Amino acid sequence: MPFDNTNIFELAETYLAGTMPQAEFLAIKERLAVDKEFATEFYAATDLIRTATDSGKHKRFRNMLRDVHRMEQKAATEKKPARKIIFTPEFWRTASIAAGVAILTSTITIWSLKPSINKSESRYNTISREVTGLKLEQAKQERRQKELEMNLDAKPKKSAGPTSDVAKTGTGFALTNNGYFVTAYHVLHDEDGYGDSVYIQNSDGQYFKASLVTFNAETDVAIMKVDRAGFRFGKGDLPYGLTSSKANLGSKIFTLGYPADEVSYSEGYISARNGYDGNKLQYTLELPVGYGESGSPMIDAAGNVLGLLTAVGAQSEERTYAVSSKAIFDLLHKLPDEKTIKLPKASHMSRMSREQQIDKMEAYTFAVKVYKK
Repeated sequence: MPFDNTNIFELAETYLAGTMPQAEFLAIKERLAVDKEFATEFYAATDLIRTATDSGKHKRFRNMLRDVHRMEQKAATEKKPARKIIFTPEFWRTASIAAGVAILTSTITIWSLKPSINKSESRYNTISREVTGLKLEQAKQERRQKELEMNLDAKPKKSAGPTSDVAKTGTGFALTNNGYFVTAYHVLHDEDGYGDSVYIQNSDGQYFKASLVTFNAETDVAIMKVDRAGFRFGKGDLPYGLTSSKANLGSKIFTLGYPADEVSYSEGYISARNGYDGNKLQYTLELPVGYGESGSPMIDAAGNVLGLLTAVGAQSEERTYAVSSKAIFDLLHKLPDEKTIKLPKASHMSRMSREQQIDKMEAYTFAVKVYKK
């Protein structure tokens, strides 16, 4: 269906307010995925609405756009002698606000990673996966099914998950074998605040509750720990190492993540040694990823973790951004002595095939799920 400037803003407003009917919401999502021109206009509308709302001028801004659009349509369809249009002072005040909003939106650049950046923005899109509407109902059904299976099985293979609804998912990977792990901070926190609880779910389907240890919102790194006493991710030492030095341009890399309920593998290469807007604590990658892979490890051919995935660029850019492992080291250096975490320094996977590396990595890579009541 065609969209003009007026109803595309109405759609964007309903979308942001969370009042859009489920069928229309899914239709918008599908169109955003296939129609680049519509996606550009739609995301521009959501950006302007957010900024205008923050300044308390959203309604007048929207009305002004309607007035301008009606005048454009009238001028295009009617051939009448030119006449003078007198704009009221109120109109010009609103127009000035709108112009300021547009200039501000188009000229401000994002100087670092922040959790407030989300999928609605067109140039830098975090890749956590939000679970809404129909997906929430599916999650409820899956949880009830798991509970039923556990009741029927005296020795269940899967531990019970939380009783609330999953709101967002990402990926995490182990820093130590006794429960410390890292993920992207925006997975845990968004404009609505923190979730009520965070669990990890491993490749065997087991759930374990986790708590936040420390974070840096600017670099988008969060360190957490599994709450269970005596917990271990796997047998023996971690198979991979972490390195804080930057890898070379063109280096081949791969990742494991959870865009869905099972682990997914992707491979690519480093296309720029710095990240978004020249950020030196990031990499720019040519690497296909999906929503839900925020926090996934970025691993080189020798099995060293170089960083964690956090965002993708616009559809036309086809870029992926990762935070360098240096940001993890910097965050750990600020912890009190009693919470010092000794990271694995050497990789034990340098001589393994890629299949063997993936097999070793699976026990230490898992889904991170945020729940809200």
